[in-house]
Amino acid sequence: MSASTHHTAAAAVAKGSTPHPLIVTQRVSKRFGSVRAVAELSLEVEAGEIVGFLGPNGAGKTTTIRMLMGFISPSSGRCSVFGASLRDRWDLRRRVGYLPGDFRMDPSMCGRDLFQWFGRLRGGVNQSRVDDLTERLQLDPTRPFGALSKGNRQKIGIVQAFMNDPEVLILDEPTTGLDPLVQRDFLELVRACAANGAAVLFSSHVLPEVERLASRVAIIRAGRLVTVATIDQLAEHARHRLELRFANPVPHDLFVGVPGVVAQQVDGRSVVITLDGPAGPAMEVAAKGPGLIRVSSAGDDLEDLFLKFYEGPPESTHA
Repeated sequence: MSASTHHTAAAAVAKGSTPHPLIVTQRVSKRFGSVRAVAELSLEVEAGEIVGFLGPNGAGKTTTIRMLMGFISPSSGRCSVFGASLRDRWDLRRRVGYLPGDFRMDPSMCGRDLFQWFGRLRGGVNQSRVDDLTERLQLDPTRPFGALSKGNRQKIGIVQAFMNDPEVLILDEPTTGLDPLVQRDFLELVRACAANGAAVLFSSHVLPEVERLASRVAIIRAGRLVTVATIDQLAEHARHRLELRFANPVPHDLFVGVPGVVAQQVDGRSVVITLDGPAGPAMEVAAKGPGLIRVSSAGDDLEDLFLKFYEGPPESTHA
């Protein structure tokens, strides 16, 4: 994992203050009639921290986010941002950058109109910040919303979420519809906010994005929190991949039956092996192979680990 994913938790400390939770859920549950959407979920996000909120469709992520924003009330438990409920608290909500999973606006409105409207709600428009964001995202704020592509509509949502330099960011599937270059710019914006002390909670299905961005992840399934862990803690439990290069072609059965090797992909003089256990037995075989030249890491198979959390039984656990 790159060093950039470690900076967030220490951001507030670097400024001389002690990190403290700005986003909190305490044993929060939500029912819609007989349907339990969220069950006794407890989670905190500190100042300067980025937490990825993961789970399959219908797991309860959006319901949790809507409770945090004060749009719906918990059936039991408590949600707070800055220590209080955001319900009917515009003085607090103006300090929050929020992007819903299905961002919509009047098709006849343009981005510029929306930014002015949100600016008035939040106490004024920082026009230089808006101009910087629209230029960075290559967005024309004068075009009607209804005439924009999905990606450009999402850009308007991103600008309105970041335009007031929020102290808290709550983002629901924020990169939906964005091309890879804009996704990269978006991740840089999030990192910059966290470096300035903002608490960030974002839901996503893009697992590599979460791995690059989040300092911690919280995985929810069937309304229950099943794990909260740092990326490093998860990596300790993930299978690891090694790429080995040889001087001569690799036999396709070189690592078959070797203890700890659960998969291999042979391509000429290279092979990528997936390890679930110590690397020693595989290295002994490699040393006797067709002229070992180089061994390099091909990464941790975090996606496989995430999917295990998604698919396993719903009992709560922590890595």
